[in-house]
Amino acid sequence: MKILLLEDDFILADLLYHHLKELSYDVLHVNDGQKALDEASSNTFDLMILDINVPKISGLDVIKSIREYNDTTPAILITAYQDTKHLKNGFENGCDDYIKKPFDLEELELRINNIKKRFSIENDEKVIIDSDTYMIPSKNTISVNETLHQLAKKEIEILLYLTSRKNRVISGDELMQNLWEFEEMPTDATIRVYIRNLRNIIGKERIKTIRGSGYFFE
Repeated sequence: MKILLLEDDFILADLLYHHLKELSYDVLHVNDGQKALDEASSNTFDLMILDINVPKISGLDVIKSIREYNDTTPAILITAYQDTKHLKNGFENGCDDYIKKPFDLEELELRINNIKKRFSIENDEKVIIDSDTYMIPSKNTISVNETLHQLAKKEIEILLYLTSRKNRVISGDELMQNLWEFEEMPTDATIRVYIRNLRNIIGKERIKTIRGSGYFFE
């Protein structure tokens, strides 16, 4: 999945860029609206994340301009504004979602995942776990020591979630809240079945159970 990131705040841009890269996205960062418009006109992206208040051309005008050329690439606007006027302008000019500063990285990730569901955006690229293991999420497959395995969609989603948060304990509740809709919430037993299936394929030592806390990927 290829993302165009427009952000002129160096610290925030660096944080967002590296976080998105850790999630295995292909990210192109620009720091002014004219560069963003030029890149959007000459390249194909799956998603645009655009700050409103940037030099030369605002993120809002970038969206407005590309929509005039029938470019329907999904766009998330970043803003420090708290009023509904800018929110309304954003949606009227073609943005698909909004995120207000300050925000945490998990909120942005959730909004990206929502966009991916709405627009059926799939990631056909390999997600590397280590030198012997990689996933292809769009095909629900994982290769371990050159052997290809078919996984259930939720197994891939769980593994992606765990591998993108290495060295952090992930509770079963966190998995449920981020990977399932409310009306489809699974039981703890279901989560354990998915984890057991993953361990059988990638190795029991890779996903550790921290008693009373959750799961830890190494």
